[in-house]
Amino acid sequence: MNLPPLDDGTPAQAVVDLDAISDNLRALRGHAPSSDVMAVVKADGYGHGMLPAARAALAGGATWLGVATAAEALALRAGLSGADVRVLVWLLTPGAPFADLVRADVDVTVAAPWALDEVAAGARAAGRAARVHLKVDTGLSRGGVAAGDLPEVARRAAALEASGELSVVGVFSHLACADEPGHPSIARQATAFDAALAVTGDAGLRPEVRHLANSAATLTLPELHYDLVRPGIAVYGFAPSPALGVPGDHGLRPAMTFRSRLANVKQVAAGEGVSYGHLYTTSQDTTVGLVPVGYGDGVPRHASGGSAGPGGPVAVGQGPGARVLRVAGRVCMDQLVLDLGPDAAERAGDVVTLFGSSDGVAHGADVPNAQDWADAAGTISYEIVTRLGARVPRVYVSEGDVHQ
Repeated sequence: MNLPPLDDGTPAQAVVDLDAISDNLRALRGHAPSSDVMAVVKADGYGHGMLPAARAALAGGATWLGVATAAEALALRAGLSGADVRVLVWLLTPGAPFADLVRADVDVTVAAPWALDEVAAGARAAGRAARVHLKVDTGLSRGGVAAGDLPEVARRAAALEASGELSVVGVFSHLACADEPGHPSIARQATAFDAALAVTGDAGLRPEVRHLANSAATLTLPELHYDLVRPGIAVYGFAPSPALGVPGDHGLRPAMTFRSRLANVKQVAAGEGVSYGHLYTTSQDTTVGLVPVGYGDGVPRHASGGSAGPGGPVAVGQGPGARVLRVAGRVCMDQLVLDLGPDAAERAGDVVTLFGSSDGVAHGADVPNAQDWADAAGTISYEIVTRLGARVPRVYVSEGDVHQ
């Protein structure tokens, strides 16, 4: 990806390579050639922008899109008016706008017994049958109909289907530990899911799609692909966990590059504390550089650098001459500091990259990736990209064109 110039005075920007998202979808389709692919675009497309990410995913061959909330689903339908794609929403609470969702041709999830009555009422208000996916709890102990409640829920769903108020088009569940190869819960959940399918079948339900596989299962567990797979983080170019390798192992590449520029460069004497709390103290006369991004922009404060461990990695400069340094001291709300060393040649205005499209510095790359920041902060790559704040503008690149 050729990055656009960072020369408009903006403190930082997140450049999103839409072609990478499309290519990642093609790679995911290759991992699951017999299944349809749902691209999960919740949480503003994992921070990449919901609508641009959705369009790029569709260009790569996705035929379904998944979101968490009703507001996301309705915004997605409005923004993709006329697109030939199914949209599924799964995190609904009592009082959700079921009638609006049904009118918008959004597939809705029934994940608890109460939801059947509200979906049916929404369908009657909308004047059309609701498309419903039953979510069953197979061992995550989070959302989903409990096994003991499933026979009655399936029976009631079949009755509502017979009366024309809804159509059960899907049955699905979610894996707890698919990103941990060989974890015993994977086999237990697969068995529980097959048992749930038998229960719904005994009630007379004949869903169009059965789906269980998240990103990790899409990449590594073909026996769990069923009719539809639901990759999330892999759409944006990340392996779901370090245990599954790096993006390139799966034909993926990260789509987002988060960069800024040095706002100030100055000399600091040996023995001086740097940033709040003086977690970091200079060991020699040195040069420090100020980067105008912080936790207010989504940079994790837990990736501060000092006595407790190295800070988050930042590439200073561009191209082969770039060097990766670590955050020196506390990450502040709006800024962080780098120790550039006593012989630094950097100047205010030089570009720095917090993370970009690479397999990361742990694997010899000269640009960090989001997993490197996750390692520094004790979290996961999902959080790193999703938490980027609204004041970081997204710039979209596709086939050489740049647009906001």
